[in-house]
Amino acid sequence: MKFLSYDLGHLKEGEIVEVTLTGNAANVKLMNSSDFSNYKAGRKHTYYGGHVASSPYRIAVPSSGFWHVTVDLGGYSGRLGSSVKVL
Repeated sequence: MKFLSYDLGHLKEGEIVEVTLTGNAANVKLMNSSDFSNYKAGRKHTYYGGHVASSPYRIAVPSSGFWHVTVDLGGYSGRLGSSVKVL
């Protein structure tokens, strides 16, 4: 599966991540490093977020640690573009 990924580095609990989508609605997933590795390998993973139809989308970091964001179309066709920033 094709996806865009962003390494956010170390974030503190409560920081806000803002994802801006261009093109189609997409799946936005905020994951810790372990779950991101599982995601890339096609294994079961836990994430925060989900299907996002309007942007910008904001999500709070649930705990301090190293975090990643992925954006994908869930196997559907379409145009995928995004940007991510920590507020």
